[in-house]
Amino acid sequence: MHALLQVDRNMLGDIYTSREVMDNLERLCDDFGSRWAGSLGERAAAEFFVARFREYGLSNVHAEPFTYQGWTRGPASLRVTAPIEREIPCISLPMSPSGVVVGALVIVGDGAPSEFAAVSTELPGAIAMVGARPPRGLNRTLHRSEKFQRAALGVAAAFVYAAQYPAYGPETGSIASDREAWMPGVAVSFEDAEMLKRLARRHGALTLRVETTDRTTPSESWNLVAELPGTTRPEEWVLVGCHYDGHDISQGAHDPASGSVALLEAARALSAHAADHVGCGIRFVEFGVEETGLLGAYRYVEAHRQELDSIRFMLNLDAAGGAGRKGLAVNRWPELTEFFQRCAAEMAAEFPIGQRTSAFSDHFPFFLEGVPTAMMGDPDGASTGRGYDHSAYDTVDKVAIGDLREAAAVAARVALRMSREEPWPAVRRSKEAVSALLAAEPSLEGAAIAQQMRARYEARDKARAGES
Repeated sequence: MHALLQVDRNMLGDIYTSREVMDNLERLCDDFGSRWAGSLGERAAAEFFVARFREYGLSNVHAEPFTYQGWTRGPASLRVTAPIEREIPCISLPMSPSGVVVGALVIVGDGAPSEFAAVSTELPGAIAMVGARPPRGLNRTLHRSEKFQRAALGVAAAFVYAAQYPAYGPETGSIASDREAWMPGVAVSFEDAEMLKRLARRHGALTLRVETTDRTTPSESWNLVAELPGTTRPEEWVLVGCHYDGHDISQGAHDPASGSVALLEAARALSAHAADHVGCGIRFVEFGVEETGLLGAYRYVEAHRQELDSIRFMLNLDAAGGAGRKGLAVNRWPELTEFFQRCAAEMAAEFPIGQRTSAFSDHFPFFLEGVPTAMMGDPDGASTGRGYDHSAYDTVDKVAIGDLREAAAVAARVALRMSREEPWPAVRRSKEAVSALLAAEPSLEGAAIAQQMRARYEARDKARAGES
């Protein structure tokens, strides 16, 4: 019988006989709405998490404020102006600037590099329409931001993002990080994108007019921190994190709130039943402003740079309380595989372990600094698209209490075991090792595209500063 069996039973009995995790999800989504960065709902949600952490008996509960470039949505319009006239419903994509663009429609399929190459001579000055669906045959994630950046690097004048699924409406998502985007970007529904394709087939060429009226303003957000102090190695930490902000058109119940309440429930169970059994400390962080560039996580890393050597592991629970297996996609740390396999055997849980990387959630700023990281989810699952995430239909009714409980239970049990493992089998990577991994990892090709785009933004911003 393993040493933590009774602790496990106490935590699991509590989690699986309580409705607390679903109550918290309903409160977060129904009372506070999208929690969009800069909104009153975001502030109310931050106060809610701080209050819950204190109620659950966590230590050193506090909010860490940071400033960033916020974004406010304005009305947007998309019109076919030639050879016929037709108004197309649309919404701006976060960080889109205000502006008016008239140009030819160029359809770029699902945005694979080969598809962009095929239309490279048509892109300059055009309005590029790119689908949200993951490109078929491309053995890596191709994020919306990379599709936008490839369009901008191809000198397109505006960007239209076509939803993957029928009946979900437009799919939102940021097209720039902490700055005004390079060009206007709007999203349209699957149905309207299909109509544009039909019109283009029949008429040969379409002229579109895009108008956006959005604005960026300096804003403040908060990372919300709570701790379970270590008993044997109080100077070291396992960090469990998830963001709490959602998109302004949605409750964001699955993405991210299912993960942020699973984190809260794991913290509650550990505080109530395992406080005397932790080894190193366990720190829980609800990050702000993930949806416009992982800003809360980047600000946390900057503010805690002197502590990074003391972080054993960063476990990201973004959207972890949705359907599917609750395993770990470990970000290329093979030396941890044997430890996690032992955890799975001891926990008698379906806990698949895989090795893969992703640049598009709050673990990535820690990954760039060499900290061992992973996301909770199914490491063997194929990338098929977002489903209703980032749409108006990511609502509480899509989330099952059993999935929330399982995510919280797995997170609590594995975090406890990580805190107790001696010696810890992984060490922080050097900058050189991180750079080598970035260069060799096909799934991180988008990071190289982002670097090219970053240079353009820096030149633009410098020129704007000189003009002012």
